[in-house]
Amino acid sequence: MFNIFGKKPTPKEQQREIDRNLRKIGRDIERDRRELEREEKKLELEIKKLAKEGNREGCAVLAKQLVQLRKQKTRTYAANSKVQSIGVQNKAMGANIKLGEAMSTAAKTMSDMNKIMKPEQVAADMRAFGQASMKMDMTEEMVNDTLDDMLNESGDEEETDKIVTQVLDEIGIEISGKMAGAPSAVREKVGEGSKSRLMTDDEIEKQLAQLRSS
Repeated sequence: MFNIFGKKPTPKEQQREIDRNLRKIGRDIERDRRELEREEKKLELEIKKLAKEGNREGCAVLAKQLVQLRKQKTRTYAANSKVQSIGVQNKAMGANIKLGEAMSTAAKTMSDMNKIMKPEQVAADMRAFGQASMKMDMTEEMVNDTLDDMLNESGDEEETDKIVTQVLDEIGIEISGKMAGAPSAVREKVGEGSKSRLMTDDEIEKQLAQLRSS
């Protein structure tokens, strides 16, 4: 079986061809049954006519023909039902073919994705990324600890004082004011210490005499 292009038809094309043939058979059966029904009516009228004429033998012959005709008409119903059943099966087969094609496409797609993605490689890359990230975190922590140690050991008190002053300024005037007013007693002690360290008149005279003699 080949199509008009001389190629073997696909399952889908075969399914459509079977469906067309089944519809044609169904139409032919319907046409035959309508013809049988017309013949049935003619025989019934003929039998009635012969019965009125009293032709018993003729009525018997036509009656047998009528019985055979009705049996044939019954067969057409059975045949048409069978054709319809085959049509339903053909449609179901067509649906299965489509489903099979869809599954085949899905399987091919997943296979292609697996080839591209390579799950083993992806898993290995993820593990490598996790290890590299952990190593980077550890390295950053070590660098920060080293910098903190270097800064703490620098002994730059002047820079530390500047930082403390800047922080106190950022905190606010209220705290700065409190700190400025708090050590009043200390200043008084410092003042007293300063007075105790002043030179006496005799000491001043001695230093002046040494300067003149020199």
